[in-house]
Amino acid sequence: MNLLTNLECGYCNKKLDAGKIWNLCPECGKPLLAGYDLNRADLETTKNNLSKREPNLWRYHELLPVQDSRFRLSLGEGFTPLIHAQRLGKQVGSNSLFIKDEGLNPTGSFKARGLCMAVSRAKELGIRDLSIPSAGNAAGALCAYASLGGLSAHVFMPNDVPRPFIAECRALGGHITLVDGLISDCGAKAAEEAGKFKRFDVSTLKEPYRIEGKKTMGYEIAEQMNWELPDVIIYPTGGGTGLVGMWKAFFEMSEMGWISSKKPRMVSVQSEGCAPIVKSFHDEKEFAEPWLDAMTIADGLRVPSAIGDFLILRALQESQGTAIAVSDEELLAGATTIGHTEGIFACPEGGATLAAFMRLRENGWIKSDETVVLFNTGSGHKYYHLWDK
Repeated sequence: MNLLTNLECGYCNKKLDAGKIWNLCPECGKPLLAGYDLNRADLETTKNNLSKREPNLWRYHELLPVQDSRFRLSLGEGFTPLIHAQRLGKQVGSNSLFIKDEGLNPTGSFKARGLCMAVSRAKELGIRDLSIPSAGNAAGALCAYASLGGLSAHVFMPNDVPRPFIAECRALGGHITLVDGLISDCGAKAAEEAGKFKRFDVSTLKEPYRIEGKKTMGYEIAEQMNWELPDVIIYPTGGGTGLVGMWKAFFEMSEMGWISSKKPRMVSVQSEGCAPIVKSFHDEKEFAEPWLDAMTIADGLRVPSAIGDFLILRALQESQGTAIAVSDEELLAGATTIGHTEGIFACPEGGATLAAFMRLRENGWIKSDETVVLFNTGSGHKYYHLWDK
């Protein structure tokens, strides 16, 4: 059973045939979202049988876009632990603080989810050559799944990306281009070459399926918390696919009757050196202006312009959430504190979520009795240089 029905533009609502190859909406150039038939009577049976399935993201296969099981590529991604951070919670004044540790995914980050899905669906649709701009983690994930699926991966990363990301891509068979500039410059170079060499662009939200892999984080949180969602989710936001994907998952589960109508307040955390979503949220804008001279030690947050900006801002508004920027010093201290209390070698982006939590507890936006999930989106091992001093 697969319930994929169509693709729909997240902005103008134009519907498209999911059996064809698409990047962005042909009408308005905005991201496309996958639609499903969520009224099937046997979906309740699916929910009740999840515990019998393999502990990876394909346990939700009916609600994912790959229609033929032969194309489900897997390195064991997904179903990462949701850790009750009791020692950390005691230190920061919370009895119900949890960490979703995405650093235990294949290739060491949450990017494995999205690229697993994008590459699997690309292979199913007959695509052979893939292209991506990346700050590092997405590049490694693309190379891994492309190699597993027998596809070609072309990655474009900033020249100053930490060296472990480059080594990872080389080891996994990727074709690497280093670009002077930011990820936006990498995106321009990747798009230029994709057009020239007929490669398929799997940039963040520039194809419909990475978000479907990321949405499984929302399904997992619900399942791991016995279908009672937390009060607050704090998520480090660069391109924002994970935040948008989880918000999509919560609406899907609500429509299927898997959860109640209560949904978490979503929090987007960025670095003070690159905070376009934070600024636009507080300015009550529909879209975010590109951030000039973006600079932060958290490479995954150094995204000056996100094509899905309106989807991120919409999720924050609909959830009655908020957006907050923290300093590089705060996010690095947050990652260190997580390591010292919970034994998790968090990436700097993960550390940003603790820094945001502490600010929001101090100003009363988060109450002491509320359940909060922090996302550590990757392993700190690729950022060892930040601690190697």
